Amino acid sequence: MTKRILLCAGLAAAMLFSSCNMVNDGVSDIGSGVSDLTSDISSGLSDAESDLSSDWSDMQSDASDDMSKEESDRESSEEKRDDDMSSESAPTSGAPSDTSEPAAQTELSVPAYDLSALDNTKQGWGQGVRLDDKNRPEASLQFQEKYGKYDALFIGEEEPTIYLTFDCGYENGCTTPILDTLKEKGVQAVFFVISDYVERQPELVQRMIDDGHVIGNHSDTHPCMPDQSVERCEQEILNLHKTMEEQFDYTMTLFRPPAGEFSERTLAIAQQLGYKSIFWSYAYADWDPNNQMGPDKALPKITKALHPGAIYLLHAVSPDNAAILGDFIDCAREQGYTFSVLS
Repeated sequence: MTKRILLCAGLAAAMLFSSCNMVNDGVSDIGSGVSDLTSDISSGLSDAESDLSSDWSDMQSDASDDMSKEESDRESSEEKRDDDMSSESAPTSGAPSDTSEPAAQTELSVPAYDLSALDNTKQGWGQGVRLDDKNRPEASLQFQEKYGKYDALFIGEEEPTIYLTFDCGYENGCTTPILDTLKEKGVQAVFFVISDYVERQPELVQRMIDDGHVIGNHSDTHPCMPDQSVERCEQEILNLHKTMEEQFDYTMTLFRPPAGEFSERTLAIAQQLGYKSIFWSYAYADWDPNNQMGPDKALPKITKALHPGAIYLLHAVSPDNAAILGDFIDCAREQGYTFSVLS
């Protein structure tokens, strides 16, 4: 009985071994067929890629030849036209003629920012009370170093030069005497205006231009710029920009953020629109006509603040400023300062 069982087990094992060999042989055959098929496909793709690459190279070569010929013909035509124009417009005298426009008027080199990636945290500006050994506000120097790359100006160079700027939100009769004094003293200033002022006071704006002053953009409606969308910020600048060009044939390039509130993003927006953002290194509480300290206190206060590269923010609604302006200019000059205008 035991021998019979062992014989049956042996036969079963032999049959199982034979079946496994058959399966392995089948798998081997399948693997070989797949390998052959993969090789054929790879070879076909290689041949197709080679043909396509050759055709593409031929197409590029033909296109390059055609473009080179067209460019050569165009350059030849332009050279001939330039020669003809040069011959027609050549000066009759021996003096040289230069009709080329400055590069700054034809092309602006402004960095392209991803505005959405820039910090839009609102910052208010005031020069603070901490001064260096040259009487310059330390905050102005720090902000100049940090934000100068956006064409932002918080203080001028370390030279005995003063820059006068006036904010004009509305008119209460002080701008004319201010303009009279500036003309008498031979000093130019920047007047930052909003759209409402331009619409209501076109004669004063025209006089500012005629007297050689610079008109600065103080926004269309005087909002807090960091609180606005990118599109709204752009319109706040461009609306007034367009008005000045259409009504006065005047192009503005200086922008003062309303209330001095800004962010890294709003500085970049102004820069990309071709503007410099102008802040200040000295200002005092002069904006309320009903709360003036009087000329006898105002004059020594602003004179004491003189420093190299000073950018003065004064409000044109201040009776004190209108009264002391001439004496301030004289006092500054006596201390060796000169006046220049931002541009």
